[in-house]
Amino acid sequence: MLGASGHITGVINPASKNKRNYWINDKLVADPQTWLNAATECPGSWWPQWATFLAEHAGKMVKAPAKVGAVGYSELEPAPGRYVKVRAD
Repeated sequence: MLGASGHITGVINPASKNKRNYWINDKLVADPQTWLNAATECPGSWWPQWATFLAEHAGKMVKAPAKVGAVGYSELEPAPGRYVKVRAD
């Protein structure tokens, strides 16, 4: 699968917006252009197809833990955390 967008349109925007498209081709070839030439273009977001794939190949659904952290690894601070606020120069 090849998405037509970068991380903002492809990941951040909801799939319901249908802002872009994607290509799919089950045949793996060494040359990317050959793969793309044989691929099928699909309108909309690739997320619904990815969700279907995951549902078919993942294990059973389990509830998320009620509390964050684990034995020996407690929560450091509330989200988003100070590392998010640090400016990279």
